This record gives sequence, C-alpha cells and structure tokens, in this order.
Amino acid sequence: MSVPIPTHPVNSLGFAKAPADTRVLVAMSGGVDSSVVAAVLAEEGYDVVGVTLQLYDHGAALAKKGACCAGQDIHDARRVAEEMGFPHYVLDYENKFKESVIDEFADAYLAGATPVPCIRCNERVKFRDLLGTAKDLDADCMATGHYIQRFDGAGGAELHAAADPNRDQSYFLFSTTRKQLDYLRFPLGHLKSKEETRSLARKYGLPVADKPDSQDICFVPNGSYAAVIEKLRPGAADPGDIVDADGNTLGRHKGVIHYTIGQRRGLGIGGGQPLYVVKLDPASRQVTVGPKSALAVKTIAVHQINWLGDSGFEAVMEHHIMVRVRSTRPPAPAILRPNSASTATVELLTAEEGVAPGQACVFYETDGTRVLGGGWIKAADHA
Repeated sequence: MSVPIPTHPVNSLGFAKAPADTRVLVAMSGGVDSSVVAAVLAEEGYDVVGVTLQLYDHGAALAKKGACCAGQDIHDARRVAEEMGFPHYVLDYENKFKESVIDEFADAYLAGATPVPCIRCNERVKFRDLLGTAKDLDADCMATGHYIQRFDGAGGAELHAAADPNRDQSYFLFSTTRKQLDYLRFPLGHLKSKEETRSLARKYGLPVADKPDSQDICFVPNGSYAAVIEKLRPGAADPGDIVDADGNTLGRHKGVIHYTIGQRRGLGIGGGQPLYVVKLDPASRQVTVGPKSALAVKTIAVHQINWLGDSGFEAVMEHHIMVRVRSTRPPAPAILRPNSASTATVELLTAEEGVAPGQACVFYETDGTRVLGGGWIKAADHA
C-alpha cells in the first residue's frame, strides 16, 4: 500500500516548499527598495543571501549623493544585512560594467544616439551576470527592488507594469527575457506608493528608511554626460556647425556630444523663434535645429526586439499595441509591424516629439498592464 507524499503549500515566491528551504539572492543596491525586499523575505523565513555589486571605482564617489552603488551604498546594504541577520557579499563587477554598459554608452553618444545605460545594466549585468551567480549559489530565485510585477500566465511568466504608475520601471526592464523572468521575483511591484515601502523600512528598523532615492546615472557625476564621454574618449568633443534644415549655418558648437534630440537650451543662438535640436550628425559634426513642429515623429524603426507576447512575433502582420518612447511619457496607441524576428516598424497613431535613436521603444497591451517587450530605436521619421 502506497502512502501519499504530503505536499507543501506554495510559498509567497511561488515554490512548493517551506521558506526556510527556499534560497533567494537579493540584489541590494543599498537603497530603501532593495533593502525592504531583503528584510521582508528574511522576516518571512527565507534563506536570504544579499549581494551588492561594485560597478565602478567607488572610492571616487564616496561623497557623491544621488547615485546608486557608490561606497556609502555598499556600507548601507551591509548594515541592513547585519540588522536582519543574513549573509551579505560585495562582488567586484567593475570590468563587466565597463565592458557591458559604460563603453557602449560612450560609443552611442559619439554616434549621435541617446542611450539608456540603466536598461543595459539591468539586461547585461544584473539579469545576466548576477543572475548566473545566483544560480551558482544554488538560489531558487533572484529578487530585486524594481517596481514592476510578475504574474504566472497560461503561457508562462508575464511582465506587468507596477501598481503605482508613478514608480513603474517597466520601461527599463523591457529586455528581460522569458528565461530570466522565470527566475526573477519583484516583491515591491504590488505596492501602491513609495510611502508604503518606507513604512515597511521603518517597521523593520532599517537604517535606510529615509534615504533619498537615486537620481543620477551612477557613473555620471552631476549629470554631466559630456564630461564622462570626453574622459572615456579623448578628443570626442570636436566643434562644428549648428545648421537649419536647409543647411544654413546659424552658429558653432563645442561638440555633438553636448546635445540631444529635443534640446532647446544651451544652443547659443539668439533671436527669432525658439529652436530645438532635431538631428545630430557626428560624421559631419553638424547639429541641425528647427521649430518645435520639426520634432514630431510618427514612424519609428526598431531593432534588437525582445518579444514577450504569447502569439509569435512574426506570426501577426500587425500588432495593435501601446508604446512608450521615453521613460517620462505615458504609453500611446501604435501599430507594430514586424519586419523580421528582431526588427519592426512602429506607427504612432499620434505624433510624438523628441524621439531619438538609442532610446527604447517599449510595447504594452492595449487594455491592461502587461509588457509585451520592446526594442531599441534605430531611426525616427519626422512627420
């Protein structure tokens, strides 16, 4: 006579075993979000392992506020781990970070694009390299403090926008693959406000409960992109002409790397109607400016697409979706037309301004919160 084997109820991370038997690696930046994730999971009895990445020379950033992963942040993450009683490790990822994120950031700017390094960091450093480390440590999953939701759907794990639209980070996580999504957990995505997170931090007595949020890109002091690029690529700031759409010279500039699409201030062109940067041409060292109407874009070429929808990407000629072309813009109606397994044309039903090569174009379902993937903007045709 066989005896039925008792099954354990599914725990909060989706595993049919006790929390104590479930190892979870928590990626800890030293901020309040990831610290709360670690504290909550430790309180629930999970086998928590905290890991903080040293991504650049934090010795030069000890006094720098408003950026993640600096020396103070490593110290803060360690204090939280000590407070909650779980092990914490610091991994030196400086070389990985430079090769996977910083070098591409500099080269993209030199090519006239406007990169989003935080997306590459999530994609290549955290969700590829660190995730691999988590598996090497026999962790059942990896948890982060990102504000995004993961649900188990009929076709597998799905990515959804956060419950709090003001904190939603789905734009920065569109390139998360299905395989990565199976392994990842986002315990904060259901919270309705940042104050809920800080309240939890106070509940657990965490020293970072009132720590300000990160604002800058971690390796860009004071938001000066050009200064970083000049340091990485000496001679990058070659001067050139500021021209109008007809090629007439309106002034001189000190380097294409000082400008981004849609920029108005700092052009040094006085008088007349307001002018905006509408095109950057590093080869000719020209910055083209025009009226605000010249910024309107309706057609976008997208490449390196990561598709998370249930239907085959190329199986449908037209996907009627919502898209976000900048992190600060809400999703807007569009038609997505695949050209290959990784390229497509996006038709915006309403023209958007300031669309720039190098930025992300993120896809959402039309009547819900699900993230269908996204790609990188290769070119934008002005309306």
